[in-house]
Amino acid sequence: MATKRYIANADTTITNAYQADLTTRGTGSNMGLSDSLEVFSIYGQTISGSNATKTTELSRILVNFPVTEIATDRTNEDIPASGSVSFYLRMFNAEHPFTVPRNFTLSASAITSDWEEGHGLDMEGYKDLTYDDTGANWMNAAAGSTWTRPGGDFDVSGEPSSFQQTFTNGIEDLEMDITTLVEQWLNSSGNVLSDKSSARYGLGIYLTSSQEAYYIDTDIVDGDYGILKNPTGSTNSYYTKKFFARGSEYFFKRPIIEARWDSSKKDNRGNFYLSSSLASTENLNTLYLYNYVRGQLKNIPDLGGPGSDHVDSDETLSDVTRTKLDVRIFSGSLPADAITLPIGGGVTVDGAYVVTASYVSTGIYSASFAYTGSETTIYDVWSTGSGGMRGTGASYKEFHTGSAITVKNINSYEYNPNDTYVSSITNLKSIYSNKETARFRLFARKKDWTPTIYTKATTEANAEIVEDAYYKVFRVYDDLNVVEYGTGSLNHTRASYDISGSYFDLDMSMLEADYMYGIKIIYYLNGKYAEQPEIFKFRVEKDLTDIE
Repeated sequence: MATKRYIANADTTITNAYQADLTTRGTGSNMGLSDSLEVFSIYGQTISGSNATKTTELSRILVNFPVTEIATDRTNEDIPASGSVSFYLRMFNAEHPFTVPRNFTLSASAITSDWEEGHGLDMEGYKDLTYDDTGANWMNAAAGSTWTRPGGDFDVSGEPSSFQQTFTNGIEDLEMDITTLVEQWLNSSGNVLSDKSSARYGLGIYLTSSQEAYYIDTDIVDGDYGILKNPTGSTNSYYTKKFFARGSEYFFKRPIIEARWDSSKKDNRGNFYLSSSLASTENLNTLYLYNYVRGQLKNIPDLGGPGSDHVDSDETLSDVTRTKLDVRIFSGSLPADAITLPIGGGVTVDGAYVVTASYVSTGIYSASFAYTGSETTIYDVWSTGSGGMRGTGASYKEFHTGSAITVKNINSYEYNPNDTYVSSITNLKSIYSNKETARFRLFARKKDWTPTIYTKATTEANAEIVEDAYYKVFRVYDDLNVVEYGTGSLNHTRASYDISGSYFDLDMSMLEADYMYGIKIIYYLNGKYAEQPEIFKFRVEKDLTDIE
């Protein structure tokens, strides 16, 4: 699973726009729990004061997210550590019958004061007044609490707490990489520390200062400053950009923070290659060890990892102290010395016979190395302690001996092959619960595979391992892409593979229940992406525990 979504837990629009009478401003109005959110700037709709100053009317969005849930997922290793995951703010365009502005830029900045969503629904007349009670508005952050500056308190110091996106046509969705801000939230206790943006109060969405309306005088509304002085602002209006809110009936249009990362594990046990001058970094092979204890992945205690008698938690350990795990490679004829290996991966000295393994995540370890030996069938032995070349010393302890690995050769051709594949998901179910994380096993074989009668009768077709396979998920009835192909720099929908073929995990809670979905696969072959023709369909239904 390399995509996880967190739906907003509070959002609202705040404004100082005039009500229909063009006399009374809606600075006290609350629009929490509406089905849409709105940003605009209106210049000169009416005249204010004896000096005939043209008025300014602004609207901004406040949105917050369940940061404690993200933090819990990191603790549970459901999302990876800082530096291995990116977080995106995503908001979705809401169509409406009014004018749509063009060529404008929205800023998203960390909110530095706690605020209340409220429960006003009126986004037209601005008559859902809070009367200083529950709900944020242009003047108040919450009941009994005013903004330091009307219109919201934001950290506008730039990244890592403020971000921008330009909209050309005005109907685009919003998608911003806010990784630096989310990491600040995760590293804070929820209080304002030395960095204001470390407070977990969400983001404010608004037009840049050069596009919010021009205003040089101070307009006082009911004794409070209701207009922000903006002498460098715009004399054009930007009306109006709307996004769906968390209260929208459209499940996939609600504001989210989306975590993306490359979770693919390339286990070369089934496609292990002899080093060749025809390749460079591709000469490295990676093997994995998965330590399951009673059906659960667990760190090996004797390595000093969590679960041992020596430590209490992950926080007291570095990745190095979690490892202390070696891999030796043996031929099929035992007893024998371990096979010597060249420099590369976990081998730092030429001619060494021990590969230093790496800690991946709870209960998962990997070892990378190149192989130059003459044996065509080899075995990997995972152990700890010095143990000598044969692993027989007093401190030596063996944990696992892998299955036979067949060594393949890298070949070149006198023609340009163009392989095509037939694909299937071998464990596909017709129905999944919206509370499960499902694993899909992808089987691929070459399309022109033509076994003999004897082979067909006696041998199962071996899975072809396509090293770069990606998936997308769409809703069947309207072809809405729910999870797009993650083929960019993050590779967040790239499938893993092991000796049984490719696989990937999908968090079903991201999908709306009571709909049918389809999975499509794309392979990266010969320098280009080739979408496969097969569609794998399934339905998501509510978990029975959701029904009272």
